[in-house]
Amino acid sequence: MRLRLKPRDTSLFDLLTQQARLLPVGSGVLAQLVGSAPEARVALAETMRETEHRADEATHAILRRINETFVTPFDRDDIYDLAGRLDDCMDDMEEVADLVVLYRMGELPAGVVEQVGVLQRCAELTAEAMPRLSTMKNLREFWVEINSLENEGDRTHRQLLSDIFDGLTPAGTDPIEIMKIKEIADLLESAIDGFERVANAIETIVLKEA
Repeated sequence: MRLRLKPRDTSLFDLLTQQARLLPVGSGVLAQLVGSAPEARVALAETMRETEHRADEATHAILRRINETFVTPFDRDDIYDLAGRLDDCMDDMEEVADLVVLYRMGELPAGVVEQVGVLQRCAELTAEAMPRLSTMKNLREFWVEINSLENEGDRTHRQLLSDIFDGLTPAGTDPIEIMKIKEIADLLESAIDGFERVANAIETIVLKEA
């Protein structure tokens, strides 16, 4: 049994939950953006930036609370790591939205829409799992399912790359447009990987605290 000099500050669990709940918001905005006509995307990208800003504020609130707390619910380095990985997921999604607008993308391939769908499921699962961190229970299913989604994301990414280089996307054989779509596809893959890194961080915490 660990010696506690005073009760743990459980408000950190609430802050992590608040941070995680912004992820489905961001992924939902991104889904709208990739499915919209180009003229509607500027406003949605601005909504995405606002959501990312809220996520940054949530991250900073966690970091401030860690620095103000003598006894944290679990290892403070693990809390820093988890908060940072959650923030990275939102940053990647915001960057995708920004690039779609900056590159003046037209119709996006179905594979991009599929990648965003995987992201949405990852975000929803993460937001649902985070409150359970306070008890460290019933979390194994979460990281197993996230791992399965990451594998699905890998397959979708590989198929999309094949379609891109075979000229089967709206970019056709235009090399500049191919480069644009590939960069967006790669960044979406990175965002999906980011959710697996969040799941790995949670698994590490649960195993250390068991």
